[in-house]
Amino acid sequence: MPKGLQTIGFDADDTLWQNESFYRLTQERFAELLANYTDRDHLYDRLLEAEKRNLGHYGFGIKGFMLSMIEPAIEVTDQAVPASVIAELLAAGQDMLAHPVHLLPHAEDAVRALAETHTIVLITKGDLLDQERKLAQSGLGDFFDGVEIVSNKTQATYQTTFARYGDGPDRAMMIGNSLKSDVIPALEAGAWGVYIPHGLTWELEHAEPPEGFDRYREMTDLGEVVDLLRTVES
Repeated sequence: MPKGLQTIGFDADDTLWQNESFYRLTQERFAELLANYTDRDHLYDRLLEAEKRNLGHYGFGIKGFMLSMIEPAIEVTDQAVPASVIAELLAAGQDMLAHPVHLLPHAEDAVRALAETHTIVLITKGDLLDQERKLAQSGLGDFFDGVEIVSNKTQATYQTTFARYGDGPDRAMMIGNSLKSDVIPALEAGAWGVYIPHGLTWELEHAEPPEGFDRYREMTDLGEVVDLLRTVES
């Protein structure tokens, strides 16, 4: 193993495989179903408020999203939302839970390459069963030395995880598409934080780029990860 970095953490959704695009498609269907009651922007605002409110109750993932859609549907219809609309929202959520996994460019090559030289760990938020399903369908599961499906990603999450799978954050790197969840708390823990922007990012994951961290890097896609590691470990 190269000197320096020992453990590499990967985010899952929108880092290794597509995720947010399916939420956006379901939101569009949600707006179509309620178009007679309110405009799209207002409905999306109400949905985002519900999601934010409900994170502490339902956590991250599709099931919480489904329940959060029902709340504004009830509100904007003055509690008169047709049962058929609720049924369609539930069906849309169930379709999301069964949707095939689409790997992002270079994901398999990057994971395979790093698994040969480092301890690699999947660190992801979301519903346990859904994340386990996606990992199994991705074909990447056997490459990971550990899988951590957590309720939230904080500085303490990375300190604990990188200590469990290595010598701690000082010899670790976290790679993900969310500055708020993947990069900033990993940097605060003392690890490297690598940001790979995705074209679609959930509003609640937005954050300003970190300043004052020498271990912060940004890549275009996972195809650059091997070269990046050579640079930081040289």
